[in-house]
Amino acid sequence: MSNLVNPQRRRLLGSTSALAALGVLNLGLGGTARAQSTQQSAAAQASTRAAGTTSFGTIRQINAGTLNVGYAEVGPANGPVAILLHGWPYDIHSFIDVAPMLAAAGYRVIVPYLRGYGSTRFLSADTPRNGQQAVVALDIIALMDALKIEKAVIAGFDWGARTADILAALWPERFRGLVSVSGYLIGSQQANAKPLPPAAELQWWYQFYFATERGAQGYAANVHAFNKLIWQQASPKWQFDDATYERSARSFDNPDHVAVVIHNYRWRLGLAQGESQYDDYERRLAAAPKIVIPAITMEGDANGAAHPAPAAYAKQFTNKYQHRDLTGGIGHNLPQEAPKAFADAVLQVVKL
Repeated sequence: MSNLVNPQRRRLLGSTSALAALGVLNLGLGGTARAQSTQQSAAAQASTRAAGTTSFGTIRQINAGTLNVGYAEVGPANGPVAILLHGWPYDIHSFIDVAPMLAAAGYRVIVPYLRGYGSTRFLSADTPRNGQQAVVALDIIALMDALKIEKAVIAGFDWGARTADILAALWPERFRGLVSVSGYLIGSQQANAKPLPPAAELQWWYQFYFATERGAQGYAANVHAFNKLIWQQASPKWQFDDATYERSARSFDNPDHVAVVIHNYRWRLGLAQGESQYDDYERRLAAAPKIVIPAITMEGDANGAAHPAPAAYAKQFTNKYQHRDLTGGIGHNLPQEAPKAFADAVLQVVKL
């Protein structure tokens, strides 16, 4: 565990959901059997977007596992539960328009800050600032247990989509349905060890930057500017304003953000170790487990981040399944760019 980030070594960096996805491509998964592909125009769905919502209001805190988790909650306390998971470099405000739509439909909506973001904190200074994929999923199981949530619809993008995929694959009894932007993103260090074609490697420039001490120090020194650049590259047609970015960028001021992000990306490439208590989970994930609950996958037509083609992962979903393509310049941060389409998927996945 010598390479695992600890509180005294917080200079590591990074993570988005697509590297593991490319690992899936390397596993040779493919086919479109059982997938229904639909298209929805962003312009058509934008007219019903929630208007004027700028804040979740009071952020709640609860001890769950190794963390004190900060989370937003909206909707009736006795409603069916939807848990929405953000990615890097984003935060809970990716769902600022999605959550009220789900609440209006009767859902209790839980939107947590992942480890290293916002008001979520480690309970112990001695806990390694680990960003490997299995531990992020276990954080959500711990949160569900702390909130006494037995079952939920799980939905996310980027890190959140990978985490949602893992939860659906390893704990299917806890989830009623899955919505995953960019599909099946579960990966492994073994799959990610295989070099990619030059154009694909270029898309991961920041990951290789994070693998160096220069990159870790550079991210720590320029985290807000760095992440704004990622927003621009990942969603080239999304005309977000400075206020929208800064609202989310405040979550990167978390004292553990850099350490968790750096470890996540280094772990993916096998340059940092995980914790041994999660080895069995990672072995199971390396086998690319099928997802056996109802699922909807989604993709925007202007996603500037690396992502797999739907045909590459369709066979990983063995229950009722549908893929939805969005048009109209929708990028990587799909829930914030096309909230009505994302909310519709969450509401409809249990009715496929």
